[in-house]
Amino acid sequence: MAESSRLEGTWHIYDMELWDEDYFNMEVQAYIDVDKHGNGNFQFGLVSGGFYGQGSGDKKAERIEFTWEGNDECDAACDSGWLELKKKNEMEGCIKMHGGDQSQFSAKRA
Repeated sequence: MAESSRLEGTWHIYDMELWDEDYFNMEVQAYIDVDKHGNGNFQFGLVSGGFYGQGSGDKKAERIEFTWEGNDECDAACDSGWLELKKKNEMEGCIKMHGGDQSQFSAKRA
């Protein structure tokens, strides 16, 4: 577990590889919330879910790999992804959907 993760907090997604801002901010400001253990939740467009993460490296993890479960347009969805601190207030990540799309994204600390 990634205790006291440097990724802890709320992040606003501002760019996604596969989708434009009209889609990923469709219902709410696209976000990802990370707790001190590397777990959290996210929403972009019509996709939302909760994830269980595992940090890599020391106790102050700057990279988290996770599995997630949630919904994509009211259909059950799941798979995996990763988050990585790039600068103090910027992260990059990737979310994969089982049997479907995969998109990298960029986010800034809220």
